[in-house]
Order: sequence, then C-alpha cells, then structure tokens
Amino acid sequence: MGIKIIATGRYVPERVLTNADLEKMVETSDEWIRTRTGIETRHIADASQATSDMCREAAKKALEMAGIAPSELGAIVVATITPDHSFPNTACLLQEEIGAKNAFCFDLSAACSGLIYSLVTAQALMKMTPNLKYVLVLGAEKLSGIVDWEDRNTCVLFGDGAAAVILEKTDDGNDSIKAYNLGADGACKDILFMPAGGSRMPASLESVQNRKHFINMTGKEVFKFAVNAMVSSSQQAMTDAGVAPDDIKFLVPHQANYRILKAVAQRLDIPEERVYMNLNRYGNTSAASIGLCLDEMVRNNLLQKGDKVLLTAFGGGLTWGSIVLEW
Repeated sequence: MGIKIIATGRYVPERVLTNADLEKMVETSDEWIRTRTGIETRHIADASQATSDMCREAAKKALEMAGIAPSELGAIVVATITPDHSFPNTACLLQEEIGAKNAFCFDLSAACSGLIYSLVTAQALMKMTPNLKYVLVLGAEKLSGIVDWEDRNTCVLFGDGAAAVILEKTDDGNDSIKAYNLGADGACKDILFMPAGGSRMPASLESVQNRKHFINMTGKEVFKFAVNAMVSSSQQAMTDAGVAPDDIKFLVPHQANYRILKAVAQRLDIPEERVYMNLNRYGNTSAASIGLCLDEMVRNNLLQKGDKVLLTAFGGGLTWGSIVLEW
C-alpha cells in the first residue's frame, strides 16, 4: 500500500493589489517593500468571497486533474486560520459545495504550517483506514480579512488564495511522503497571533475599537525563529529520508519573506536557483503558499518522476514542519 499525490489545483482572487496601491494607503514605498520582503503584488478576495469559495475553485481544478468525481473523496481536510465560521468547519461547507457527500470533513489550524501538517495527517488516516482511497487536502486563507490595513509593517505582506492536493491509496507500496518532521513551541505564541475573536477575548465593542481582531507580529523575532525552525526541521526530514541537499531538485519553502527564504537555502546548502519562489506575485498566503507553488510547478512540468522535493514551513503557534517528497 502506498499513498501518492496524484493532483493539485490552485485559485487566487482576480483583484491584484500592487505596492503602488499600498503607497496610497499607508506610509510605505515600492522600493521599501521589495527590498525587505521581495513582494511586488498580492491577490485580494472580494468582500463577498469566503475561504470556502476559494477552496471550491482550487478543489475543482484538482479533481479535474485527478479524473475523479467528488463523490469518490473519502475525506476533506482544510488547513486554514481564516475559516468561514468558527463552526461549522470550512471543510464541511466545501463538501456541500462540490458534492463530496461521502467525505468526512475537518479543518486543521497550524497557521502557515497547515498544509504540511494536513498532508501528514491525511497520509496517516489513509494508512489506518482500509476504505479511504482518496483524500482532498487544501491550504486556504482570506488573510485580507484579518490584516490591519493601517499597519504598514504587516499589511504589505499578506494575500489571499487556496491550493488543493489530492492523495490516492495505491497498491505499489510507494509513498510520495518519504519523511517528515513536525514541531511546535507554544512559549512563542505572542510573537505571531491574533488577540481577539476566541474564547480568551470574545468579540466586543471594546475589542473591535482597540483593533484586536488583526494579525499581530513581532517581525525580528519571527525572522529568527523562522530560519532556525525551518533549517533544523528540514535537516531532520532529509536525514530521516536518507537524502542530502544535492539530492533535492527543489526546495519549496513557505513564501513569507525573500530574506527568510534566502537564509534558509544558504544554511541548507541548496542553491537559490533550486528554491521555488512565487511570493513576488502572491505575497504571504499562509497555509496556501506551498500548495500554490506545487500547483505551479506541476502545471509548468517542472517535476519529473523520482524528483525529490523538500517542503518546509513555519507559522503562528509557533509551528513548523518539513516534508521530503518523491514525485
């Protein structure tokens, strides 16, 4: 029995927000944003679009690539920190929208590490469940809804989007996921979080007036943590998979910040030309970012059978994770 990735899909909203647009909204500049983050544009969802709407479009493309019907899905996992509602979960809403009536559904919250956590979780479920043949995994975010558009330090970073991956149980015994490493450190919870909206600080007039429903981030601390976490996690995953940096065809890191990505690649001894990056076009889309990269790579025929791909991410929690894939 093997668990393989057989299809991918992606969706980003039509509206593009440029650095020039942001210059009119907050005190910033195109040069400042590009030199510090590498981001030039990001896609922003309409007010009427929710996370499940973006999931639907990404899922349709993945199902089309896989050549299967929604009714064949046994489970749906949505990695997100921006669900449509606290409950029901976004995966259930997606199930109804695409007609996946036979799938059990749940959301997974691990911030930007969410897709990696979800792929590992899906594989484990498929290994343990005899009749679970197809699982749809998505990373999707409407971060524009929780970004403080008056905070120039954070509003320039984030964008919206959704990415889908379909896993299939096969008879050949080969898994796409050759090794993984997951971790978390709750002691660092306050350097990347949203204060209000949960049971600790329910929504109130005061919480809204005090702008507590937006992303809070301590940039310097996040940078240091992100680099260290992704490097150590990647190294452990490669060790467990029995591969070296030279064996990696592409490093696909969470698309947070060009400086972070460059530092991770240097410490892993992976040349920059083998680091897949699209953050200049999408910005930081949290749980969607690695999936957006994968779908672009697949549809541009950048991956061949047997290629080794290293996925790595960090996110609020703080969480981190890495996967070595064999395509």
